[in-house]
Amino acid sequence: MVGSLRFTTNAYPKEQRRDAWGFALKRLSLTLAEADDATLYGELIQFRSSTGIDFIRITGTPQSWTIDFREQPGSYWLAMILDGTATIREAQQTLRLLDGEIICGRGDRAANLSFTGDNRSLVVRVPQSVLSMRLKTPIAGEPRMIATDSGTARVFSGMLRSLADVLPDISTDQARPVELAFPEFLVTSLLDNAPVKALGGAAGMRAALLERIFQTIEIRLSDPELNYQQVAAEHGISSRYLQKLFESINDSFGHYVKVRRLERCRLDLRSPLHVQKSISDILFEWGFNDSASFSRAFREQYGISPREYRKARDSEEEEVTLLRRGRPARGERVPARVHDDAAGISEADLETDGEPEIEPEIDGESGASAASSALMASGGVQSGPSVRHHHLPASPETIHWGFLSRSLKPVLQVRSGDFVTIETLTHHANDDPERMVEGDAGVESVYRWDETGKAVERRGAGPIDASAFGRGPGEGFGVHICTGPIAVDGAEPGDLIEVRVLDLAPRPSGNPRFAGKCFGSNAATYWGFHYHDLLTEPKQREVITIYEVETAAGRMPTAHAVYSFRWTEQVDPSGIRHARYDYPGVPVDPATTERNYDVLRNVEIPIRPHFGFIGLAPAYNGLVDSVPPAAFGGNLDNWRTGPGSRIFLPVQVSGGLLSLGDPHASQGDSELCGTAIECSMNALIQIVHHRASTLVDQFRDLDYPLIETETEWVVMGFSHPDYLKELGEDAQSEVYKQSSVDAAMRDAFRKARRFLMTAKRLSEDEAISLLSVGVDFGVSQVVNGNWGVHAIIRKSLFTS
Repeated sequence: MVGSLRFTTNAYPKEQRRDAWGFALKRLSLTLAEADDATLYGELIQFRSSTGIDFIRITGTPQSWTIDFREQPGSYWLAMILDGTATIREAQQTLRLLDGEIICGRGDRAANLSFTGDNRSLVVRVPQSVLSMRLKTPIAGEPRMIATDSGTARVFSGMLRSLADVLPDISTDQARPVELAFPEFLVTSLLDNAPVKALGGAAGMRAALLERIFQTIEIRLSDPELNYQQVAAEHGISSRYLQKLFESINDSFGHYVKVRRLERCRLDLRSPLHVQKSISDILFEWGFNDSASFSRAFREQYGISPREYRKARDSEEEEVTLLRRGRPARGERVPARVHDDAAGISEADLETDGEPEIEPEIDGESGASAASSALMASGGVQSGPSVRHHHLPASPETIHWGFLSRSLKPVLQVRSGDFVTIETLTHHANDDPERMVEGDAGVESVYRWDETGKAVERRGAGPIDASAFGRGPGEGFGVHICTGPIAVDGAEPGDLIEVRVLDLAPRPSGNPRFAGKCFGSNAATYWGFHYHDLLTEPKQREVITIYEVETAAGRMPTAHAVYSFRWTEQVDPSGIRHARYDYPGVPVDPATTERNYDVLRNVEIPIRPHFGFIGLAPAYNGLVDSVPPAAFGGNLDNWRTGPGSRIFLPVQVSGGLLSLGDPHASQGDSELCGTAIECSMNALIQIVHHRASTLVDQFRDLDYPLIETETEWVVMGFSHPDYLKELGEDAQSEVYKQSSVDAAMRDAFRKARRFLMTAKRLSEDEAISLLSVGVDFGVSQVVNGNWGVHAIIRKSLFTS
């Protein structure tokens, strides 16, 4: 099974049954409300399908519990009474449910079910990803009854009852036909005979028409001659109106049909029912008529060729999963035994009422420099004795590796306008420890790792006991060495933190052999965009290129390649083998690699130093993977965050808790192979606090990272602007599976439009025209799980 849970109260002493039953329900977002402790009995069987649909069969004595999926935005729930009767209470209505009846609601509307007698029911949670292609316009209003006495819903009811009966024994393969049919049955049942009011008025009626069009398409997907003129005629509408219906959901008829055909092919490629069919047979059955075009489209959609996808047997599916960054979904991973989300962080690391461990080093001269005074004057920060200059070195006590947490104790407390000289380390230094670690006491203190242990045990937001994949504590679910967090006095949710990057310089090697020289590493790895699209053998290889970063006065700073090598299996000091680059800070043994010094001859890369990671703590209870960026900032990987830039970040938790890291010597837009020139750097920054009550124009209601340079505004868009809220409990897994440039472009467009309408007082029509003729959209990165697209708005466009 992809995921399952079985529970019975009979396994517990009578006095413990209520608490145990309540806890079991709570794990599935069901809250026990009332029950008779003396007679309480409960049995729960849950099955999670490969597409993330949760089927939950609940048997019990008289009791009541609440369905509450509000933490999983976009989801739907369905409840069916298998035996007994129930009363359902929701904010605006009370309904009586009889044996065999079904009710369906949106995940953001909680509902209480009360049973007065012995009962058995089936609850289904349908994630947004399952219905997103079929239910383009969410059904509005309160939970709705689905009549099961006739039509599609009657068949649907029979399927659900049969599924509930076999739920304890069903396998993933056996459930696949149900997965395929379920969305169609649910959508059709919801829309059949629904009143206009329930559909949401005229807009809802258009949505219902669109759903009927979807059904027609599903029925005729295998017809290679399927076209929008035929479908429009079948539904008595014009071809132009059909196109407008698809435009209303930001899609097109041709694209929708292609994606649905690809999904049907994908399911058949892995289905045991079609194991004897060739790939060509399958693609032709679903309306494709050209193998080459199908293969390209399949690879674009799923990141793997049809042949490679089909060859992966069940025993190899774990290997395929390893090639995607981030933690596995809850149904995919081995549960940690006794550790909670904060495991691996000592109590001293967690937020307390005490003072920061690093005392500020005050330097009045630095705070009074002419350049600093000018910066303060331009931003409304008062100069004078209240402005301080702090030094924050990188050490095991001042960094956190691979994760963010609102519970981390700040290592430095600053006031608005304070300056900080901050040291940031690359997590790739051990790609060449001789050049980037040895002889540098600060780097050595963080990277220390021998048979006795590590200076920094946790590396990533995963389980501290490495119970998911066995890579090491934290599992590398997040990789960046982040210096901080820095707390800002008075910062509260709704405020903005502005980070001014005043200077940023590569950190010289501490090894006397390389005195005065600076180095960085570029790793072309399995999470790179290129990885499944290599031309030469061996394919799916990982290659590390070491660069020297030259910053000597008198010439333009550049970087040039020193040598490269292919990653070979490395055994870390704890004895764990790493066949891939899957855990940060693993020391590379040069004796196991073959260096190629004939690499990128006559090529010099102009350096543009910047922070890859600059972010605040997210308002999330638990550890957060450092790789995917979001509304709080984080791993932006946009080279425009260099000297002279100002980065504005929305505050989500008290104090803001700013962390910086992932320093880059240079990076191109897209960061295609997975990394930049990863190079440790020291920086001078100024931190400015903007209270919500003082924000005006473009800063009012700013809920995303915004970059300002001397000549440009850079608006950051993401596939999922706030993925921790959008994607539910498995957000840190799902974000790696569901991102796309299309979604990131859509987000960047919407934010840039809002920026022009608020900051420059343009009408919507004016903003859209200007975005098309004068604003450059670029791909920030396609390797961080949550892909990024940015809009560059040049200040020179505006004459006043």
